[in-house]
Amino acid sequence: ACAAISVDDQKALADFVKIRLAENYEETRKAAVGGAQPNLNLGKVREIGISLPGLEEQSVIVDKVAQLLMFEKQIEKAVVGGSSRVESLTQSILAKAFRGELVPQNPDDEPASVLLERIRGGRGARKRAEHCIQSS
Repeated sequence: ACAAISVDDQKALADFVKIRLAENYEETRKAAVGGAQPNLNLGKVREIGISLPGLEEQSVIVDKVAQLLMFEKQIEKAVVGGSSRVESLTQSILAKAFRGELVPQNPDDEPASVLLERIRGGRGARKRAEHCIQSS
């Protein structure tokens, strides 16, 4: 179901009323009744109270809320962009790390293949020594 709320423009700005209703949205939803599609009956809608400052103050509030919502969107956009850049930088750093590009390379360092061969040889010698000790 759908209902329209008419606003007396001599007393309230429609945008101000919308802001105030949105402010209490969750509370208003809890008052709704029904199964799959809860509704507010007209009596409950009439019970919703909104304090109304003067029209000039309402206008200031509406403008300030609009500015803050725009600022929120800018921040959200910056956060999403920042998260994307962080992910991209992480991938770039990992790629450089695996290519050995993060630190200066010493040409006198032995290649990884030689180091691995030495490690394998050391393991084999250790196993042979352990086997000889156990056989004694």
